[in-house]
Amino acid sequence: MAGLDSLLAPYHGIHPAPGRGGCQQLDWHKSIPRADRVRVREHTCECRTVFYELCATAGVMFIRRYHRKSGVTTMQETAWLRAAKGEQLWAAILSGSVR
Repeated sequence: MAGLDSLLAPYHGIHPAPGRGGCQQLDWHKSIPRADRVRVREHTCECRTVFYELCATAGVMFIRRYHRKSGVTTMQETAWLRAAKGEQLWAAILSGSVR
């Protein structure tokens, strides 16, 4: 039973929904270390070419985007946002309404 196999398969992480037609494009910036400690609050599964992390530090949040191609992984970040805005942006990425 294929359905039962998929229920018993180990959970390996959430996947963002595919980008919807006309989705908003985010400004992604080169990652620059600006804090001693950054905590990853949530993340998407790393089994895809592009995956994301919701990060928090010093009362602000930002999203990291990783892109893996030909064995090379690059990282970019969004602007740093107040926590509520960071959570909203994370939800929008997961829903596919922004990329």
